[in-house]
Amino acid sequence: MVRLRHMKLFNSLTRKLDEVTPGKEGVVGMYTCGPTVYSTATIGNWRTYVLADLLSRSLKLLGIQVKHVMNLTDVGHLTGDNKGDSSQGEDRLEKAAKKEGKTAYEIAGEYTSEFMTQMVMLNIQQPDVVCKATEHIPEQIDLVKKLEEKGFTYKIKDGIYFDTVQYEKMGNKYGELSNLDEVRGGERLAPNPEKKNPRDFALWKFSPAGVRREMEWDSLWGVGFPGWHVECSAMSMKYLGERFEIHVGGEDLKSTHHPNEIAQSEGATGKKPFVKIWVHGAFLLVDGGRMGKSLGNAYTVSDLVQKGFDPLALRYFYLTGYYRKQLNFSWKGLEAAAAALSKLRKLYQQFKQEQERTVLSNEKLTKIEGYTRSFEGALASDLDFPGALTVMWEVVKSNIPGADKRDLLDLFDEVLGIGIAREVKKKVKEIPEAVLALIEERNRLRKAKKWEEADGIREEIEEKGWKIEDRGEKTIVL
Repeated sequence: MVRLRHMKLFNSLTRKLDEVTPGKEGVVGMYTCGPTVYSTATIGNWRTYVLADLLSRSLKLLGIQVKHVMNLTDVGHLTGDNKGDSSQGEDRLEKAAKKEGKTAYEIAGEYTSEFMTQMVMLNIQQPDVVCKATEHIPEQIDLVKKLEEKGFTYKIKDGIYFDTVQYEKMGNKYGELSNLDEVRGGERLAPNPEKKNPRDFALWKFSPAGVRREMEWDSLWGVGFPGWHVECSAMSMKYLGERFEIHVGGEDLKSTHHPNEIAQSEGATGKKPFVKIWVHGAFLLVDGGRMGKSLGNAYTVSDLVQKGFDPLALRYFYLTGYYRKQLNFSWKGLEAAAAALSKLRKLYQQFKQEQERTVLSNEKLTKIEGYTRSFEGALASDLDFPGALTVMWEVVKSNIPGADKRDLLDLFDEVLGIGIAREVKKKVKEIPEAVLALIEERNRLRKAKKWEEADGIREEIEEKGWKIEDRGEKTIVL
């Protein structure tokens, strides 16, 4: 029986370890800032999403209920974000659409589908709610309206902005999540002269005069689209309430995106704190340096598969580093992770052959209990996954019966999600992981009786050059 245990996480807001306490109805509300679906997610991006999955799984193993919500940004994320001002620049979806000769909606659809497929490949459990910005425009408009009514907005030529100075005059603190020095606007862009303060940010952007955007909506202030930060506040509060327990994101979001979420959410509701615990995953380095598309080292899951790696080897690799510290990716490091995972799976199959159980001595019973406690303790202590891996390998090398090793590994993999029980079969090696992931997703849709969506997946599989045949509940690759 799973015991309810306490978990402590490092809170970026308080800068100390805080205990996770369930909210209303005994459930922990958790929100993850998801991808902007204009391009393929990199292995650096995936470190954050795997972290969120590991956190959700850990809480559940410790007996804590979780409601997990993740957004998909399909409008409003401007290119100025990388240059110091998230309220300037071109919409990333619109820019990608022009580059690829498609519509913005087609771009969003294709990269969303790819992202969801790769989630399956990395064994990430789908959040309870996956929400798109374009499907929650009324909620975002409503949030901006509440801020306007409370005097926290002003209008300039290109949109409606949040007034950070007025927010602070009302007794609030802006930028607590990051150093105020980090929350500067327009360092590498010419500052917008109409903004009252460089830190102010767009809540609603107007469509340029004489230009019809693919993604634009009517509002109280004029035709336009929501600012990037608004969606996360609007959608998280819709599904988790005006106050909830955990917010997860990459460390790059600490400087502006998350401080802006806090300001607009608490400004609209008057309730503090908007989120109790902010969890931020550190960057992934490549060969000791920065990862970037311009550097040619922004590797993707597909890159790994093309080199013959099981995507779950990447998941194992993430586990070897502490989530709040930068982790250095190298192909040699991934090879080591793949070798360790392969060895683990082979040992599991050996343990599986030991079906008979013997009467255990008190010493071995104590060991088994101790391993479980140690594993849970590592999870509860700010997600010490390297420590959890150490416990797992101690079990493998111990003198407890093979059947009990197998049971413990099954329990541990409920959190680690590295597919310990998977057998290495010839067919698995021959069929690309991307196709296997599509088949798994199609099987899920068939069980849910979503036949049209399942047929769409079949077409996608066939476009990749593979034929499948349904035989009862099994899908056979021809």
